[in-house]
Order: sequence, then structure tokens, then C-alpha cells
Amino acid sequence: MTYASGRHFLQIPGPTNVPDRVLRAIDRPTIDHRGPEFQRLGQEVLAGLKTVFKTKGPVIIFPASGTGAWEAALVNTLSAGDRVLMYETGHFASLWHSMAKRFGLRPEFLSSDWRHGADPAAIEAKLADDRAHEIKAVCVVHNETSTGVTSRIGDIRKAIDRAKHPALFMVDTISSLASIDYRHDEWGVDVTVAGSQKGLMLPPGLSFNALSDKALAAAKSAKLPSSYWSWDEMLGPNKSGFFPYTPATNLLYGLREALKMLVEEEGLENVFKRHDRHAEATRRAVRAWGLEVLCLNPAEYSSSLTAVVMPAGYSEVDFRKVVLERFNMSLGSGLSKLAGKVFRIGHLGDFNDLTLLGTLCGVEMGLELAGVPHQQGGVAAAMAYLTEIAAPAKAAPARSAA
Repeated sequence: MTYASGRHFLQIPGPTNVPDRVLRAIDRPTIDHRGPEFQRLGQEVLAGLKTVFKTKGPVIIFPASGTGAWEAALVNTLSAGDRVLMYETGHFASLWHSMAKRFGLRPEFLSSDWRHGADPAAIEAKLADDRAHEIKAVCVVHNETSTGVTSRIGDIRKAIDRAKHPALFMVDTISSLASIDYRHDEWGVDVTVAGSQKGLMLPPGLSFNALSDKALAAAKSAKLPSSYWSWDEMLGPNKSGFFPYTPATNLLYGLREALKMLVEEEGLENVFKRHDRHAEATRRAVRAWGLEVLCLNPAEYSSSLTAVVMPAGYSEVDFRKVVLERFNMSLGSGLSKLAGKVFRIGHLGDFNDLTLLGTLCGVEMGLELAGVPHQQGGVAAAMAYLTEIAAPAKAAPARSAA
């Protein structure tokens, strides 16, 4: 084995790099999950998550990946045979759609080119045609991790309201929560799905459902079976800070530390501005290289990641292999329909200007070494942008007295 000096650049769009503070918080003895010390921990993280989701309602924590949170959203609110409206924004929206079919639901999948977000007008039209209100839920991925496209959740809520349709509104925020502005209550979302391993800066292993009163009411009549994923089983013990089965105690230590960093110290609005800044710098680099950003609508650019289209005849697999072997950096691959066609630069989580510039240096050198057609200057373009917006405003020159 050959030792690779320096840190590994994990620049996939999740799991993301875990801050040392969070790692140290996790590295503690496990405590009694029925005792008073754990109760304080449980109450603290359950309350703190409400700030991140921007909700006053309950947030449930499952020991699971985001896929578990998808399942919990469906089985707690729906019954076999229910119609569900979903939007094909990319690979992960497609996986959620496949899960719905396995549960005996009847999902209708609105197709797209994977370069745009969910279209509020198309959703409104479908709901307006459903005069019998057979559609029981609308499911949308906020930030599609496979494409770097963000759907306009507030506009979709307005579309549902214009159609005067009672369907539940479910949103996947797995790669947007704590990276891109998200407002569960304000946008009238009934179930928000999330995971720990991206914007929350934790290892994989926790997933979340944020719930509205409407979702809780729907759970009372839902007929799909649930046990491990049952909200009712969770909500009772959660009221006093406990869980119905053994929780991921040490990950909850890390979650408490991450919430301190994101909410109390940096502040969520500053977190969002930081992600916006890094995303714009990355897009400027991509354009300077003469390459193409996959997302076509500037209003839907992701601040979590950027998917870059490879020139015709060149494979992202070969390019990423060069980057990994030469610079010890992992970039995101193209998934399903996009396999071989795009690579993805993750710029979310525990990330600063110098980390971004190091990432972009690795990409630019990799393009050269892999023989991918491009122009020089992407890193310089990103650096110029970051320097410009970081510069203090210049004061007007003082006028001399007459």
C-alpha cells in the first residue's frame, strides 16, 4: 500500500466531509438511552431540528438513511391503491417513484429532461383535472442530487392552492436541508424528508420527517402497514425526549454539535449565503473551462452541487479516475440516464473558499491530464469572483477643505 499524504478531498454531493468538532462529539461513551442525560440530549436535538426545517411542528428522527425517511413518509399517510403525483427530476425522484409502486400505490410520474425542476404549471394542470380528488399526495424532490437542479417548492405550493386540491405535499430535502433555504411551514409542506449526511455535516445514519397537522391527521386513516417507521410509535416517547427503540446515540451527539455550529454560531441565513457563493463560483469556473452546466434554468441552479456535462465522446468515468488517482479527490458520478455523461462537484456542508478552490484546481488539472477539451482559467474565474465579493466596500475619497 502507498500512503497518500494530505487529506482526501471528498467532493461528491454527499456524504460530505464531517467537521472535526462533530467527529469529536460523536467520539464519546454511549450512555443509557433511558436515563436523564439522554433525555436532555433527545429534547435538545428534537427542538433544534425545528429551526433547521423552519417548522413549529414535530420532527421525527429515524436511525436510517434518507431512503427510510421516504418510506416513512409514504406508509404513514397513504393506503394501497392511492394515486400519487410525482415528478421525474432525476435519479432520486425515480427511486422514490419505484418505492411507491412497490407499496401498491399508483404513482403518476410527470416526465422531464432532467435539466429542469418540477414544473408548477404541469402539477397544477394535473391536479385541476383530478376533480374527484383521487390524488392523495404530491411528491417532489427539492434538490435533485443527480442533476444539480432545485425545484421551486414555494411556487409548487401556490400551484396546489390554485388548483384547490387537498393532496398532501411531500418534499425530499436530503441534499438541500441546511444548505439551501427551505421553509416547511411557510411553504405548506406536509411531510419533509431529510438525511444526516449532507448539509447537516454528519455521517450517514439518521433520517428525518418533519410533519404538519394535516399529515398527522392523514396518518390516522392510512392503511399501509408500518411498525419501525410508525410516527405514532415515535411521537409518544419523543414528547419527553426518548425513543421507542434504541436510537443512534452517538450520532445524536454529533447532531447536537452540528446544530450549534449551523444555527447558533454561523446562523442559517449565513449558511445559505455561503452555499450560494460557492455555487456561483463553481458555475463561473465551469463556463470559463468552456463546459456546460447541466441545469438550464438559472432560477433552479443548485447551491449544493453542480453537475457538469462532459464533451461529446469523453467519459466522466475516465476523467474521475484520473482525478482520484492523481489528486486523491472524489467527484460525483453520472447516475442512471446520466451515467458517463456528467460529473458532479459537491460544494455543500463543511466547506469554505479555500476548500472550493482546491477542489476546482483538482478538476482543472484533471481535465488537462485526462485530455478532456477545455479552456484554461476556470480556477482563476472562481478566485476572481470570491475575491471580489469578499473585498470591503471602498470608502469615498475625503474631500479637502476649501
